[in-house]
Amino acid sequence: MATSLDDDVEPNNQDYYSLLNVRREATLEELKASYRRLCMLYHPDKHRDLDLKRQAEQLFNQLQQAFTVLSDDHARAIYDIYGKKGLEVEGWEVVERKRTPAEIREEYERLQREREERRLQQRTNPKGTISVGVDATDLFDKYDDEDFEETPSGGFPHIEINKMHISQSIEAPLTNADTAVLSGSLSTHNGTGGGNINMTVRRVTSARGWGEMEFGAGDVLGPLIGLKIFRNITQRCWLTAQSGLQFSPRGLRPSCSLMTARHLDSNTMGYLQWRWGPNSAMTTSIVRDTKSTHLTVALQLGLPHSSYLMFSYQYKFQDEDQTKVKGSFKTGWFGTVVEYGAERKISRHSVLSATVSVGVPQGVTLKLKLSRASQTFLFPVHLTDQLLPSAVFYATVGPLLFYLAVHRLVIVPVTQAQKEQDLELQRINSATDIAKKKLEAESAVLLMQESVKRIIDSEESKMDPFWCIAMVK
Repeated sequence: MATSLDDDVEPNNQDYYSLLNVRREATLEELKASYRRLCMLYHPDKHRDLDLKRQAEQLFNQLQQAFTVLSDDHARAIYDIYGKKGLEVEGWEVVERKRTPAEIREEYERLQREREERRLQQRTNPKGTISVGVDATDLFDKYDDEDFEETPSGGFPHIEINKMHISQSIEAPLTNADTAVLSGSLSTHNGTGGGNINMTVRRVTSARGWGEMEFGAGDVLGPLIGLKIFRNITQRCWLTAQSGLQFSPRGLRPSCSLMTARHLDSNTMGYLQWRWGPNSAMTTSIVRDTKSTHLTVALQLGLPHSSYLMFSYQYKFQDEDQTKVKGSFKTGWFGTVVEYGAERKISRHSVLSATVSVGVPQGVTLKLKLSRASQTFLFPVHLTDQLLPSAVFYATVGPLLFYLAVHRLVIVPVTQAQKEQDLELQRINSATDIAKKKLEAESAVLLMQESVKRIIDSEESKMDPFWCIAMVK
């Protein structure tokens, strides 16, 4: 289901073995013998009629293409697995010739993924995020104040959008080593807000590192100048250093950070980060990512409101839709927050996720997220400031029922309609292909009849006239 919404149908029914009239297990000598025999039959120079000459030229070119592929062991292995389409994948020129069919299959799939990623990057080069905060506390919060007058029966709960954030960035390669990034954002909260714009120039200095300069300006904090450097220390360890200078109405606000990371094993990374500035802190985290799980443990020490201990776990189902379930626990001076949710791929480039956040004193919040290629849409819905079981229940069951309804009423019908459209397209292409092959077969028969007639005429011209008269008597 996840891949059917965007898949393209590219039928290809040409069989090189049938063109050469050999079995699929044919040896190289059998291929050569059949190729020579058919070339003598279909060579354009052996036909004088213009229509037959044109048909012979077409069949002769197809024979050459088929023999070129099947006479090459490497190309033949690819063709046997994936057909003609497999030979069209970019990057086969870098594949070693001495590989098994299984290794060729893995390389083909890798090159396919890389090509799709390149195409996707070209189509969705701009990256953006839209976040819309919804205040729905009027649905659950109760007022115990005796002076509060209850809403008349039949009144609707008051739901409003109390904050919004929009950010967008565009990358523009300047040279092979230089890239410019232009980004901007707008934010508003309870009727007040601001925005900023940033310009970043990144240069790749070597295969082991890069650096970038950032210039920004906004209507709240003022101009910003920043410098960031990345460096691979060893094959398993890298370092990032960043510094900035913010011009604010209260004066200059310098900041800097230093982060180092190391591969502890093939699936585990360790991070150590130090920040100095408005949010000074020291953070240590370990991230383990495997095929089926993702685990994060982090500890941050700093100002009282920013110190915390966090544990996060994610399980990845090995299904077509790449379903994931996740949960996290975070506690510190600010309180305690427990989150749980799920994520699922709904099309080739779209991922939908829902997360329920329950905390003290934050209350209950439902976070909906839709990622489409490099665009992200966030909808945090704040349900209540209290820990109400009803809010937790509806935040958990509501999105699940909504997804099942949309899946049954929208996604499945659209998927089935597209499958039927693809099947109809396949039938049309198959009918066209059959008609084309029928014409090719008729052309081949005419060419063979012409060749046989030419051979008979040649043999009759060589016969002795007196012998022919004796045979007639």
